Amino acid sequence: MYDSHCYAFRANMPIHNISKEALIGSATLGVTLLAGYYIGKRGSTYSSMDIFKSHSGAKDNPLMQYVLNHSMREHPALKKLRLRTMEHSWNFIMVASEQSQFMANLAKLINTKKAIEIGVYTGYNALSLALAVPEDGTVVACDVSEEYTNIGKPFWKEAGVDHKIDLRIQPALKTLDDLLAAGEANTYDFVFIDADKANYDNYYEKSLQLLRKGGIIAIDNVLWSGKVVNPSPEDVDTQAIDKLNKKLYRDVRINLSMLTVGDGLTLAFKL
Repeated sequence: MYDSHCYAFRANMPIHNISKEALIGSATLGVTLLAGYYIGKRGSTYSSMDIFKSHSGAKDNPLMQYVLNHSMREHPALKKLRLRTMEHSWNFIMVASEQSQFMANLAKLINTKKAIEIGVYTGYNALSLALAVPEDGTVVACDVSEEYTNIGKPFWKEAGVDHKIDLRIQPALKTLDDLLAAGEANTYDFVFIDADKANYDNYYEKSLQLLRKGGIIAIDNVLWSGKVVNPSPEDVDTQAIDKLNKKLYRDVRINLSMLTVGDGLTLAFKL
């Protein structure tokens, strides 16, 4: 039993060409969206921070427990890192395990070889992505805290994927500029944005330059505990998220979906 208290297809793709990873990704998407909908129906959208996270707002929800018991396939090193992260006072900011698995399946679905994570914390999701990319793949992990990322490093090594994770301890905008300056525009397959909200739009624009056509940018916390419905003028973070949400809706460079997963997850598919 999973311990919940601890932490595009092309339109013309023939069915016989759909990979095992694609089928797994599609099934995971369906289960995750169903859970998000029903958990939202059973509790107020605004009553608890990160209400759809298995280790935070929804950890005692029986439907979430059912989802975990019937879909989570967590690598042993991931489980150990999740449990270790739950000992940390900021554990609620960790990407929920069910969301992380969903994004890893998406990364596999589009044959991701090069990924970027903006905001690493203890590195649970960076590890999940590193396990998803091939042996010669890479995850550029952007963070400013050695203290937090050092928590994850032993588990990256234990999983045998530490060589795939290119950790850059500096402001993420600097790292993205460095990648662009190195001629890596249009070469990345998957980007996950989960860092300071005031810079979300800057992260998105630079990530879009680095992303190949058909690649995915996943943006976390787009519902921000429901605060985006009526943003306070004084709340800079909520204002930034709401502004980006509105921008993405009008952005003709992408297709998108906004999901009620975790604290809200937007998927932007580069056209």
